[in-house]
Amino acid sequence: MPPSLPTTGLPVEAILPEIKAALADGGSVVVVAPPGSGKTTIVPLHLLDQPWVGERKIVILEPRRLATRAAARRMAHILGERVGGTVGYVTRGDRQVSRRTRVEVVTEGVLTRRLQRDPEMADTAAVIFDEVHERNLQTDLGLALALDVRDTIRPDLRLVVMSATVSAVAIADHLGIGAPAAIVESAARSHPIDMHWTPVKHGVHLEAHTAHVVQRALRSHDGDMLVFLPGMAEIRRVEQALREADVSAQVRILHGSLPVEQQDLALAASFPGERKVVLATDIAETSLTVEGVRIVVDTGRAKSPRFDPRTGMTRLLTHPISKASADQRSGRAGRTEPGFAYRLWSKVEHSSRQPFIEPEMASVDLTGLALELASWGVSDPSRLRWLDAPPAAAWNEAIELLRLLGGIDRDGTVTDLGKAMVDLPLHPRLARMVVGAGPHGWLACILAALVDERDVLSGRRDEVPVDLALRVRIVDGLRKHPLMRSRAVDAVRRTASDIARRAGVPEAGADPDKTGLVLATAFPDRLAVLRGSPGRYQLRTGNRAWIPEDDTLAPEQFLVPADLDGNRKEARIRLAGALDAEDVADLFANDVTEQQHLRWVGDRLVERRERRLGGVALQTIDVRPEPSRETTAALLKRVAERGLHTLGWTDATTMLCARVTFLHRHVGSPWPDWSHGTLAETLDAWLAPYVRNPSGLDDLRALDLTSILRGQLDHRLSAQLGERAPATLSLPSGRTLKLDYSTDVPVVRVKVQEVYGLTTTPTVGGVPVVMHLLSPADRPVQITSDLAGFWAGSWSQVRKEMAGRYPKHDWPADPATAKPRRHRGR
Repeated sequence: MPPSLPTTGLPVEAILPEIKAALADGGSVVVVAPPGSGKTTIVPLHLLDQPWVGERKIVILEPRRLATRAAARRMAHILGERVGGTVGYVTRGDRQVSRRTRVEVVTEGVLTRRLQRDPEMADTAAVIFDEVHERNLQTDLGLALALDVRDTIRPDLRLVVMSATVSAVAIADHLGIGAPAAIVESAARSHPIDMHWTPVKHGVHLEAHTAHVVQRALRSHDGDMLVFLPGMAEIRRVEQALREADVSAQVRILHGSLPVEQQDLALAASFPGERKVVLATDIAETSLTVEGVRIVVDTGRAKSPRFDPRTGMTRLLTHPISKASADQRSGRAGRTEPGFAYRLWSKVEHSSRQPFIEPEMASVDLTGLALELASWGVSDPSRLRWLDAPPAAAWNEAIELLRLLGGIDRDGTVTDLGKAMVDLPLHPRLARMVVGAGPHGWLACILAALVDERDVLSGRRDEVPVDLALRVRIVDGLRKHPLMRSRAVDAVRRTASDIARRAGVPEAGADPDKTGLVLATAFPDRLAVLRGSPGRYQLRTGNRAWIPEDDTLAPEQFLVPADLDGNRKEARIRLAGALDAEDVADLFANDVTEQQHLRWVGDRLVERRERRLGGVALQTIDVRPEPSRETTAALLKRVAERGLHTLGWTDATTMLCARVTFLHRHVGSPWPDWSHGTLAETLDAWLAPYVRNPSGLDDLRALDLTSILRGQLDHRLSAQLGERAPATLSLPSGRTLKLDYSTDVPVVRVKVQEVYGLTTTPTVGGVPVVMHLLSPADRPVQITSDLAGFWAGSWSQVRKEMAGRYPKHDWPADPATAKPRRHRGR
């Protein structure tokens, strides 16, 4: 323990004896202390003199890079040393440690890598998990792995969980072995805070209201101000509004994407005689100390990633913060003296907010977690101890993606490819792209950095091109662009170089034209195929996606989207690379299936032949179907749906069916039911046997239906048909007329003069024929099935009317005995 460690007077110093006692016998401890109490910087330093530490290190896990650097610098300052001596830090791309380092502050990914490579961690005496209440996925993973190490091979490994707001009892139960871990709480060192509730009015933009409240607070109170906003876009808009208002304070920005110098400037105390307004995201909520703050303006919102297993996409969503987060934010105003907090929402709304933040485990993509566990030798996450277990839907989605990427086999065991992927500080998609890029390694490193970092182009959403190949040219120094952001380009280059170093890839040979080809190894499930008008696409999953129709990529047949907005109905593609048809055929040859199915295009039956990749049809052609059993079935089904008129139906066929149906109705068996409905339902029985290799409806229309139906009757019934249900009726005039069997009874239409001499109504099968008796002008005179009754009854009246109207025709008084007259012209 360095003898120069001074007393700071911070509240956490009062509970140091309890913390040391809890850890003395190999136990674990939960430290609950508010922001500003000193837990992050004081506790690790005061543990160095403990006998169980010896010459080993204390590792502190911080969820953010900015907080990691700030904590290490603060501890080094307390010791009167430079960072890299007794206290050092390691983040992605930044390492400040030496052989003398005893306290090492690391980011989450660094701890996970260290555990994977050296699970025993023999040089480490304790691991401190700071700000656990933020419930980052990597914190939960690191804690689960550390517990597994302690429970199996390192029972002497001390675990310390620290937080400002956390369910301490639940954490203590989780950490304990046999009994809960100790809980040590520190009193808050805070001053009264005057709370102001200033909700955003309807129709007013959040940024405009925030700028207004900032100006009001600057006029009303002394001291520096910390403003919490959801993201960089909101920060920039408020910054612009304040600069236009010429506020009497220095406006500074605090965001993880900014250069270290700008971050340090925002954290530092104001210059004498000046005031500052720090515009920050939730990065300033915990761990960091922003000097001189007496006023907090809180929009009450934050941005967090949300993963949708149904779309396989993650997007940043703005959401209300929890009550605990709001308390931490407002607490920043009362650290050194009484302060003021402005909350841009109402008391009523505050009462309905969640008490604590939702763990990332419940809302983010778990593919990286699944790969880490596979590399750890765990295929079933229930084998580890979690604060919150991985949700089943997201976990299953992650496993399927890992299999698709080749990171694990069917049994969930990590593959050699997966082992290489897990060593890179990238999402498994991007890691797979880098380790499998072959001659395109440097291109893959640039693409991974472009997807992982902030965009190198800025501007309105509709004017920023989608093309990643363009960005590759910019980063590789091959092209300039009016929308390029130089600092972002430099950051991407640095990240790409770091990835290349870790992967052993030379920094040369990037071919932008291969962008889509390389991207496809990272996003094989997102191949997008042009559908219809330019810019409209269908993803391999079956979902729809789009880009503006005037974008340079809009006419491309195939795209590989690297970034989509997550809209379930139709996602917007924000970053993508183009892919040609030959590359698609080569890349997905093993996954492409060829399908044929029959379908109707209007009245035309076609065989649709498709080459498909998942939910996407890569190629579609329609041809005339080959004759087959399936073709026959499809044609007959169409006839059944559309009706028998679809076939080559003739008057003779209609008459035959009607006669047989008449006999079925009035005589019964063995005469079959040949009504249209029954025939349509029994096509397989009477029509299918006569269909020979049809390929379309025209083949069915060419069939002789009358002969086919006749063939359904045996010889005996066929011979009886003419007698039992004749097709015609012979009249006294010598003429023969067709009988109509379309109704329940046979009907004949005849001029009344042609039936003179008939004394009784003709019958068919014992059923009287309904006679439509017509005038010389073919208008009905009488409809009757009792001809004798008509002659004896109403004929006399009809006779008078007809004789007056048609005097040239015969109208005998007794038609039953009169001689029939054959109608001329008939």
